[in-house]
Amino acid sequence: MQRHNFRQARFSTPVFLFAVAAAGPSEARRNDVHHLFILSGQSNMAGLRPQESFTPAVSHAFGTECVTVVKDAQGGQPIRRWHKNWRPASGKPPETRGDLYDRLINKVKRARQGRAFTSVTFVWMQGERDAREKHGTVYLASLMGLIQQLEADLERTDINVVIGRLSDFDLANKRYPHWTRVRQAQQAFVKGHPRAALVNTDDLNDGTNRKGKTIKNDLHLSAQGYRLLGARFADRAIRLIRKAAP
Repeated sequence: MQRHNFRQARFSTPVFLFAVAAAGPSEARRNDVHHLFILSGQSNMAGLRPQESFTPAVSHAFGTECVTVVKDAQGGQPIRRWHKNWRPASGKPPETRGDLYDRLINKVKRARQGRAFTSVTFVWMQGERDAREKHGTVYLASLMGLIQQLEADLERTDINVVIGRLSDFDLANKRYPHWTRVRQAQQAFVKGHPRAALVNTDDLNDGTNRKGKTIKNDLHLSAQGYRLLGARFADRAIRLIRKAAP
């Protein structure tokens, strides 16, 4: 695995279950306070329904009128469809890169409506396809590049990042050869980024899916797993926002 000096990268400086950051009653409202949450990734993000647990949690913490949630996800997609400057470890990069990012950022721009946000939090659940295609060695650099890309487009250097780590689906790397490499890259990103948090999903892929089928250590999460994932994402996002607050 490649080593990176994360502190020199251009990043800004300045739980779980359903217990969400000790939210309690909604915090005092201010007309100039508004928080933007951007949710993106592949199938396990696509399966997440923000209205089940994520949006209620952040709305409870900050007030419904103070929260904007934007989600755009598509199953089975590699990070190169978001990171425009993606490069493989060797060989020529593909011509098509960043098209899903363009779709996402257009949604974000429409949602902004000229509003200035107090905070922006990017919530990312992706990596399965890169693990399958053996791109784990470049995943960390790709993730760093994606965040820098988002910072540039939103013209801010204080974006919070919440990463959903790949589950325990293939820790033996039998079906997806770079599964653990991608998990390690996600962990390394969070360790080196001053405004990032990691969400564990190892316990979310057992039980019953939304079709009522029993699953065990599945690639995708259970129905309850998706609800818990939304709550955990919210918990980490709330904590990062409160930590940065003056």
